[in-house]
Amino acid sequence: MKWFIGILVNAAIFLILSWLIPSFVVSSIGTAIIASIILAIVNMLVRPILIFFTLPATIVTLGFFIFVINAAMLLLTDKFMGDGFVIEGFGTALLIAILMSILNVMINSIILEPMRDKRK
Repeated sequence: MKWFIGILVNAAIFLILSWLIPSFVVSSIGTAIIASIILAIVNMLVRPILIFFTLPATIVTLGFFIFVINAAMLLLTDKFMGDGFVIEGFGTALLIAILMSILNVMINSIILEPMRDKRK
């Protein structure tokens, strides 16, 4: 259930950011959900390998290099998606990665955590 909610949250964030960032296009809700699923799969398979090999850069930059890795994961998702999900350039991907991280933390702490606490 947690994985499914994460997919929906990321899909909603994709739609919001595509509305705010002109160089980021998400054509529909369905496209956002599919892109969110692909991103989750890419994050499960590729991201751990990249994190391992870039650990020195991550340590030197005090963790900020993770945003670069997240941007690369978004660009990889873009390559799998086709025309319905378009990220124009690495700068846009980096901006999306940073904003997605911020929005995920906000949504989790403001909405999801209080809901989990009520069920206890």
